[in-house]
Amino acid sequence: MKKILLIEDNKDIRENTAEILTLANYSVLTAENGKIGVELALKEKPDLIICDIMMPVLDGYGVLHLLSKNDETATIPFVFLTAKAERSDFRKGMEMGADDYLTKPFDDMELLNIVDVRLRKSASLKKEFSKNISGIDDFIQSAKGFESLKELSEKNEVRSYKKKSEIFREGSYPKGIYFISKGKVKIFKSNDNGKELITSFYKEGEFFGFLDLLKDEQYSSSASALEDSEIYVIPKDDFFSLLYNNSQVARKFIEMLSDNLQETEQQLIKIAYDSVRKRVAEALVKLSDKYKKESETQFSMYVSREDLANVVGTATETVIRTLSDFKESRYIDIAGGTITILDYDKLVHMKN
Repeated sequence: MKKILLIEDNKDIRENTAEILTLANYSVLTAENGKIGVELALKEKPDLIICDIMMPVLDGYGVLHLLSKNDETATIPFVFLTAKAERSDFRKGMEMGADDYLTKPFDDMELLNIVDVRLRKSASLKKEFSKNISGIDDFIQSAKGFESLKELSEKNEVRSYKKKSEIFREGSYPKGIYFISKGKVKIFKSNDNGKELITSFYKEGEFFGFLDLLKDEQYSSSASALEDSEIYVIPKDDFFSLLYNNSQVARKFIEMLSDNLQETEQQLIKIAYDSVRKRVAEALVKLSDKYKKESETQFSMYVSREDLANVVGTATETVIRTLSDFKESRYIDIAGGTITILDYDKLVHMKN
């Protein structure tokens, strides 16, 4: 049974609305002011919140502001109740992140239709989409709305990339973002001499290439396939439509953007202060954390010594010597270019 939080200071409206929702088989929590409403939302984590705008103690705008700042309540669908005289204020609420509004007085069907639509849309965004081409179609269609995206799959394309082939180049302009249907991808920067520094790895089911698109700038890095890969390309216009029309989707990409920037910053700090030995160990741990499957007891992956050196930020010869030391110490095994991690914990706790 879906749980709805109703925040309304008018007792008659609160009780009548709660009765309608209860008869429609919803579990209803009620609060007579914004302060109590926020406390209930944080405690009960309802599936949807219906909130009056003009209330004592804390008004509806204050409620929305506080709940949007909390990770546990930020994605709960939020519907404003507003009197006709306040209708001009609804835009302010929508700009703050409200999902819909209901004008007083309203009838039973208006209320139930809005609740049903918002709950269904929220459920479709929360479900776990399959990590393949049809899955990403579902993701985009659910986020933008089926009406406007019936022909999206016909416009988009899946591109096949051979191992080491370029996906995009530093200095070119973004035309969309990328979703990995199959394979592995590296993101790297190059200096004037062509020396690479690998900043990120991506795997099946992940997006990449959106940072520079959001900044509306040329690519600051390049991308290429670590192995034969299939990449799903989402056009620029569709991507921005996702962000502008759905706060949950926008929030997800902001989180990924923050993670990417933090990861790059930490890598630069490690290059500056950690020993090569420790950096090689951390690079192997990073590969294992990114690509090891749940079914694997040990992580094995073919990785060129040049790529590994470009992650560590050192010469290829130095990486080869360090890997030989790790093999002698039984931290790893090496066969035909494939590295197998034998002692993950030793690599994690490698001293500087």
